[in-house]
Amino acid sequence: MAEDLTSTARAEAQPLSDTDNVDDMYLTFALGSEEYGVGIGRVTEIVGMQRIMGVPDVPAWIKGVINLRGKVIPLLDVRLRFGMPERLYDERTVIIVLDVADAPVGLIVDGVSEVLDILPSQIDRPGQFGRGSKSPVMGLARVGERVTILLDAEVLVGDDDLAIPADMVA
Repeated sequence: MAEDLTSTARAEAQPLSDTDNVDDMYLTFALGSEEYGVGIGRVTEIVGMQRIMGVPDVPAWIKGVINLRGKVIPLLDVRLRFGMPERLYDERTVIIVLDVADAPVGLIVDGVSEVLDILPSQIDRPGQFGRGSKSPVMGLARVGERVTILLDAEVLVGDDDLAIPADMVA
């Protein structure tokens, strides 16, 4: 009887360990021929491109804002943020909406790839590749024969850069 209870407890505990692994899960996306990833715990949704309202006096990589179901969401073009050439948005271009510091922020990317489970042992710290603590690159993940560049959403989306005038948020 005790064995049956132990087996049942393990079976019931299994789903909990799956949710514990959310910290090891990354949504991967493409920018050109490179693959990047952000922690899935920050992703709230993925939406297609829509009409973007420009905002004056912001860096070029902040494309503007969208109104998504009554919420004003600033959009960051990740290509431009990384100094890559701008390209026309197409049917694969999407917006990854993240929750950063309790506020929604949209990342415009070339396309979404997949969700990967990446263990800490598969991640190398960028060290010499970053520009110190302000680099959005938090690690380089080895996934089979591929390398995925993992991004720190909070550094990528610096609060100062995304400040939207208060009268626009109303």
